[in-house]
Amino acid sequence: MSSRLNPEDQQRVDDYLSAPQHQVERQPFRPWLLLALVLSVVLGLGLLSRLLGRLVT
Repeated sequence: MSSRLNPEDQQRVDDYLSAPQHQVERQPFRPWLLLALVLSVVLGLGLLSRLLGRLVT
């Protein structure tokens, strides 16, 4: 994919992105952990709402 920037601007962007503060090591993405977290939050809030509903009535 070619850039729409002129070569000088592209070089500045490349220099900026190659700076040490932009080279952060990240842990691999774990979709199953995210799914488990979302499901546990949904189940927890659902159980809390049922408990509150029984306490009110």
